[in-house]
Amino acid sequence: MRRGLTGPPPLLGTAEPGTSVLHRAGPGAKLLALVAVGTLVGLVRTLGAPPTAAVWLAVLLAGCVVLARGCRLRRGLLRGQVRRAAWVLVALVVVQTWLQGPWEAAVVVGGLLTCLWSATLVTATTPVPDLLDTVVRALRPLRRFGVDPERAGLAFSLTLTSVPVVGRLLAESREAAAARGLGASPRALLVPTVVRAVAHAEQVGEALAARGLD
Repeated sequence: MRRGLTGPPPLLGTAEPGTSVLHRAGPGAKLLALVAVGTLVGLVRTLGAPPTAAVWLAVLLAGCVVLARGCRLRRGLLRGQVRRAAWVLVALVVVQTWLQGPWEAAVVVGGLLTCLWSATLVTATTPVPDLLDTVVRALRPLRRFGVDPERAGLAFSLTLTSVPVVGRLLAESREAAAARGLGASPRALLVPTVVRAVAHAEQVGEALAARGLD
C-alpha cells in the first residue's frame, strides 16, 4: 500500500513527554550542548589519529545510548536513525575505506552518527516550537545588523519540516524502484527523489510568496 507523505516518521523524531533531566533542561542549553558536541566531534577528528578518534567517537555514541535510556525514550529511537540513514552510511563506509582505509571510515561514520544521535536526543526531548522560540530570541540582538529573527526562525522551521519530507520522498522512490525491479539502481532511487524534492521546494516558495514572504 502506498504510504505517501504519511509514511515513515521524521528523521530526527518528534518530542516525547518525560521528566528526565534532559527533558527539564532549557532549549537554549540543549542547543548550546548540541553545538558543543559538533565542535568536539570536529576536534576529535582533526587532532586525533584515526584509531584514537574512532575510540573517542565510540565513547560519545555510547553516551548517547545511555542518555536515551536514562530519558526513557522509546526503544529503537536511535537504532531507527541508523536504519533510515543506512544508504548514506554504507556509501560513506565504502568510499572512505577505499580512499583512506577502514579507520578513517569508522571516524567519518562515527562522527556523523554522533551528531545525528545528539540532534535526535534534543528533538525527542524538546518541542519544536520551543526550539524555534529560542532561536528567534537568540537572534534578536542581531536585528541592528540587518538580521530578521522571525525570518531566520521561519527558515529554521522550514529546514526541520523539509528533512522528513525528503526522507519520505526517498522511501517512496525506493519502493517504486523495487516494484520495477530496479532496487539496486542508484539512478532509479535518486533521480525521482531529487525531482520531487525540487518540486516540493518550488511549491513551498510559491506558498511563501503568496503570503508576502520573498
